[in-house]
Amino acid sequence: MKTKIALLILFISGNLFAQEQKMTTAEIASFKEDVNVVSKKIKTLSTDFVQYKHLDFLSKDIETSGKMIFKEPNLLQWQYKKPYNYSIVFKNGKILINDEGKKSAVDIGNSKIFSRINKLIIGSVSGNMFDDKEFTISYFKLKGQNIAKFVPKDATLKKYIKQIELTFDKEEATVEQVKLLESSEDYTRIVLKNKVINAKIDDSVFSN
Repeated sequence: MKTKIALLILFISGNLFAQEQKMTTAEIASFKEDVNVVSKKIKTLSTDFVQYKHLDFLSKDIETSGKMIFKEPNLLQWQYKKPYNYSIVFKNGKILINDEGKKSAVDIGNSKIFSRINKLIIGSVSGNMFDDKEFTISYFKLKGQNIAKFVPKDATLKKYIKQIELTFDKEEATVEQVKLLESSEDYTRIVLKNKVINAKIDDSVFSN
């Protein structure tokens, strides 16, 4: 019995203290190739998501959930359904917002920051970000997952986003979690689940 308990403690401890390991050069090349092959095949993507907003002064993360829909080359919609109805569409160089019926629009072209953030979001969904010259990228592996961490080189962008972490399912080579760390200790973590790839999606979905 004591032996079984000791083995159980070792097993739990091993899982609790499992840490990211840096990928080798060969592993990085293989990982990037897998992701690029898969991302090129993605014409549309819809997925449920749960978003956790961590604010340093709150004891509990703010949780929201909804659905994300992507259609190449650059149509993207985030539909927040709980605890409120709110949607954001990235379309034709604009951000279209529908806040429970109150609609507004932001022209991305008037802001380099918005333009870069738009590119980041679409790249994080499709997984096609590795050739971006604007980031220092490091690669890690952890129990069935591969993790790419992007640190902006641009000082202005870095004021808003300190680091972006993309977690990929090792088998599917698709993004399953996006984490945006702000210049403070606050961050947003988005978990994607129930992904449906290449189902037919009409452009009218992005009308907002």
